[in-house]
Amino acid sequence: MDIFDKITKNRGPLGQYQQIGHGYFLFPKLEGQIHPRMQFRGKEVLNWSLNNYLGLANHPEVRKVDAEAAAEYGLGYPMGARMMSGQTSKHEELENQLADFAGKKDAFLLNYGYQGMVSIIDALVNRNDVIVYDSESHACILDGVRLHMGKRFVYPHNNIKNLEKGLERAANIVAETKGGILVITEGVFGMAGDLGKLKNIIALKDRFSFRLLVDDAHGFGTMGKNGAGTGEHYDVQNGVDLYFATFAKAMAGIGAFIAADENVVNYLRYNMRSQTFAKALPMPMVIGALKRLELLRTQPELRTRLWTIVKALQEGFRSKGLNMGNTESPVTPVFLSGSVNEATNVVIDLRENHHIFCSMVVYPVVPKDVIMLRIIPTSVHTLDDVAYTVNAFAEVQEKLKAGKYASDKIASLLG
Repeated sequence: MDIFDKITKNRGPLGQYQQIGHGYFLFPKLEGQIHPRMQFRGKEVLNWSLNNYLGLANHPEVRKVDAEAAAEYGLGYPMGARMMSGQTSKHEELENQLADFAGKKDAFLLNYGYQGMVSIIDALVNRNDVIVYDSESHACILDGVRLHMGKRFVYPHNNIKNLEKGLERAANIVAETKGGILVITEGVFGMAGDLGKLKNIIALKDRFSFRLLVDDAHGFGTMGKNGAGTGEHYDVQNGVDLYFATFAKAMAGIGAFIAADENVVNYLRYNMRSQTFAKALPMPMVIGALKRLELLRTQPELRTRLWTIVKALQEGFRSKGLNMGNTESPVTPVFLSGSVNEATNVVIDLRENHHIFCSMVVYPVVPKDVIMLRIIPTSVHTLDDVAYTVNAFAEVQEKLKAGKYASDKIASLLG
């Protein structure tokens, strides 16, 4: 079969919805300044779909530094990969500050979170090693695991008993191969908002020899007394061997980092192919990240404001009988029951009649007949935004239960 014939006949789990969903459910265009109120298809919507937890995307100090750095350096400098010609003192300064903030000895700056995680896993393990990972790990972890040429075991989400079984199997294997064991989980799981059971996992080090890699993309800047993440929240950061986070969430930027002991970070510096063979992060993004990190450290009121909005939103949803699963973080999913067609009609009602924009998640990401509406609160939302959204969601849930969204086809506005 011609490879193009194959992809024409099978468009993939999301691509199958291209004709009816492109530009609305998939690849929507949110326009205007990054803000809780933005333009969608020519109308203002209340936006709950941006990972701008601390409101730094449009913070005046951030915008000023971003503009000044772009004017001084342009977007080209430094040219080349850091190992060859792209190293600067600013990159090193950011790494030092990130390591200190994360409570680790050293850190390595990465161009992107997704690319970085894939490459971290690839660099750390070989065919003699075994990976044990949580079933609800982010796609970047799954793709990194797929590159692994040795054994790998997945345990049901946050199921410590099954993790123990996976570690027992892994221990038997590495006793023969003379390899090691890498356990991977998330700090905050980005879809459902619940936390990885870091305390329970780290406690297993008393019985098993393994290293722990934590992806804390949604925890960095939002969790913990100082915003240093889920490890700080649980007071177990010392038990996290490799701490990974991105700038794309609380820092509202581009880039990521991995923090660990110096010998581990130095190994990754010289062996991560995604960094060795890729251009260094441009200087304006590095300087911008330094400013964002400064604000994260010196303006705790941003995080306090975020949690005020989070608590009001989640308590409001609970008061209306809405199901948010087990979230313990700012990530706020709302679970409803219905078909894919009902889900699309729910979202259309929210966007067109209530002027609320949030992300919709359906099968295969969640089970069939489950609709997940994923809301990302920020410090720049208001309590009025919260009250309006809670009432709108309560109304939508009642209409869904009454069968108002049941239809064999999606609402005609997409036709």
